Amino acid sequence: MTNPKHARDTERGRYYSDPTGGPDLVSVTNVIDTAVNKSMALVPWGVKVTVEHVLDNVVDIARRVLTDRTGLTKEIKALHREAKERAADLGDRVHSAAEARVLGAPIPDDPEAAPYVAQLDAWLASWDVDLNEHVEATEITCLHRRLGYAGTADLMLWLPTGPARRLELWLIDYKSSATRPAKSVYPENTLQLAALRYCESVLLPDDTEEPMPAIERTGVLNLRAKSHALVPMPAGRDAHRAFRGALETTRWLHVAPSSYPALLAPGQSAGPQRRTTRKAA
Repeated sequence: MTNPKHARDTERGRYYSDPTGGPDLVSVTNVIDTAVNKSMALVPWGVKVTVEHVLDNVVDIARRVLTDRTGLTKEIKALHREAKERAADLGDRVHSAAEARVLGAPIPDDPEAAPYVAQLDAWLASWDVDLNEHVEATEITCLHRRLGYAGTADLMLWLPTGPARRLELWLIDYKSSATRPAKSVYPENTLQLAALRYCESVLLPDDTEEPMPAIERTGVLNLRAKSHALVPMPAGRDAHRAFRGALETTRWLHVAPSSYPALLAPGQSAGPQRRTTRKAA
């Protein structure tokens, strides 16, 4: 996850500080991570990562079953988490490099991220994008104080997708993956784009504020090592209503107690209870 200027990580996930001094604003990705169930995608992926590692190292694993079963079990259980962290780190580096490319800034030497940036270059060239003329904003913080959330838009860009090739303002979110097809997206991507699209305002680099631009189209730009695809997403008002439902769920979960006192029978004390076994009659 990238690190926008006003974002900070808390025990409840990412929040944005309001430069005007108002209450903290929950991040859009925090809402989706908290209130949207991703297990249908993550569980099979975690199983795949683990099985492939076991099959690729079957001889060593068979040996360690006899000599270090406890350590081996711990390592295998951590495989999917480590793979997820590596993918997230690569995604952050790709995002940072993409921002630098759009701004015309130097890009650090990163052989692993370079193929993804090359695909961004190919996509920009295919649309004849002039970075000085067509880019409205990149990595810009979007605020919705009334609803209490904020997020960062990867790219606002004018593309000739309207009737008679009229320029339309797109809100685009980069997604990188080493395994997923370039045309694949998740439903929650629509929620993320809708949340940003209907923010009230944006923060400029000097913390001055402007109204949120009128976004006409939204999409995910999937960057892969050998391919790319812009996938339009239907991030309209219905998707924003769905996001607002997830926002309310997140608010509730973030303040809900993590434990509750047990209800005791009359005459019971609150101290440790002695376990008893009922004897057979």
